[in-house]
Amino acid sequence: MTTRKFYILFILTLLTACNVAFAQENRDSVKIYFSLGRSVLDTSIRENNRVLNYIRDSLRSHYADAVYRLKDVSVVGGASPEGSVKLNNRLSEKRASSVFEFLSENITLPSTQNQLTTHLGRDWRGLLTWVLKDENVPYKEDVIALLQNIIYKSQDGEREDDDNFGRLLRLKGGEPYRYLLKTAFPELRASYLVLQYDRIPNSLKMNNLMAVQPLWEPTLPTQQVLRFTPPLAKSKKGLFIALKTNMLCDAMLVPNIGMEFHLGSNYSLSANWMYAWWKNDNTNFYWRTYGGDLAIRKYFGPRAKQNLLTGHHLGVYGQIVTYDLLLGNRTGILGDKWSYAAGVEYGYSLPVAKRLNIDFSIGVGYLTGEYKEYLPIDDCYVWQKTKNRKWVGPTKAEVSLVWLIGKGAADRCKKGGNR
Repeated sequence: MTTRKFYILFILTLLTACNVAFAQENRDSVKIYFSLGRSVLDTSIRENNRVLNYIRDSLRSHYADAVYRLKDVSVVGGASPEGSVKLNNRLSEKRASSVFEFLSENITLPSTQNQLTTHLGRDWRGLLTWVLKDENVPYKEDVIALLQNIIYKSQDGEREDDDNFGRLLRLKGGEPYRYLLKTAFPELRASYLVLQYDRIPNSLKMNNLMAVQPLWEPTLPTQQVLRFTPPLAKSKKGLFIALKTNMLCDAMLVPNIGMEFHLGSNYSLSANWMYAWWKNDNTNFYWRTYGGDLAIRKYFGPRAKQNLLTGHHLGVYGQIVTYDLLLGNRTGILGDKWSYAAGVEYGYSLPVAKRLNIDFSIGVGYLTGEYKEYLPIDDCYVWQKTKNRKWVGPTKAEVSLVWLIGKGAADRCKKGGNR
C-alpha cells in the first residue's frame, strides 16, 4: 500500500471514530454512487440527488454561519473488483475527480482548507468490510480468508498477473462471487466525500449550535481485521466440466462427444471420442471410423481470467484412429490397425450464451500408421497394396459446441470488464 493511500484510510478511520457533536469540530459525510463502468456523476442513481443537495446546502449554511469554518475536504474514489487493475485505477480516480468538480461548480472552496483525494482502484478492503457484516455470504470464512490474502499481497500495489479477481471468481465454483456481484459490488462503485469543519473559538452563536448528522458513516475494516497473516493455501475448487461435440464431424456424419475438465490455474484435460459405422454394399459405400484424442490445455487472456474454460488456449494432444473409407468403385482405404498422432494446438473458446461456448481449434502434428488400399471387384474387396503413412501437418480441427457444467459456469462479465 502506498503511503498516500494509507494516510487517506487513516484519516477516514479517525473521522469515523470521532463524535459529530465533539466540541471542537463538525463534519458532513456522504457516499455517492456511480453507474456500471462510468465516472460521470449521475443524480438519478439511488440517493445521489438527495445527498448532493444535502452537502450543497450544508456547505452554504456553514459559510453563512460564523460558528464553523471548512477545514478539510477528503474524497476517495472506488471501484468493484471486475475488470483490469489499470482500468479500475483510472475509473476510481475519475470518480473522485467528478466529486471535486461538483463541489467547485456549486460552491467556491476557500484556499485555506486541505484537499485530500485518492483512488482505491479495486476496493478489496471495502469488499472485506461488507463480507464481515453480511451473514448470508456463501462460504463466508473462505471468502474472508481469500480477501485477507489478496489485501496482504497487494500492500505494495496490486498487479494484473496476481489474478485476484480470477481467484474470487473460481472460489467454491463461483457461488460466493455470484452473491457478491448482486449485493456487494454495487456498493463499491462509489466515491466517499467527507467535509470537516473547525469551530471558531469564542463564538457568540455557540449556544445555538446544532451538530450536523452525517447521511453516511465511513466504514473501514477494524485494526484487528487489518492485521493480516501470510498468504493462505488456496481453497478446494468445485467440479467444473464441459460437454462438447465437434460440429465439423457432425456435418460429416461422424457422431462424437467430448469432455473437458478444469484442473485449476486455467489448465484443463480434454478427452474426445468419435464413432461412425456406415455402409451400403449396393453402392460400395463405406464410411467407417472411430478413435479419439486426449489434450492438455492452458487458457490465457482477459476472458480466461473472468470465465473458466473460455478465451485463448494452447495445448498438446495425442490421437488414435482407425478408418475404412470407400466411395463407389474407387480405391478404398482401410486402416484396420491404430494410427497414432501427436501435436500442438491453438484455439479460442467464445462465449455465446449463459452456459454455451463455441470453441475454434486447430492442431498441427505428426501422424503415422499402416493402411491398405483395395478395390471393389464383383462381390469382393481385393487388396492392392499396404503402405505406411507419415504425415506432418494439420491433424486436428474443431468447431465445437460447448456446454459448461458447474457452479461457476453462469458468470458472464460484460464486455469491457469495468464495474
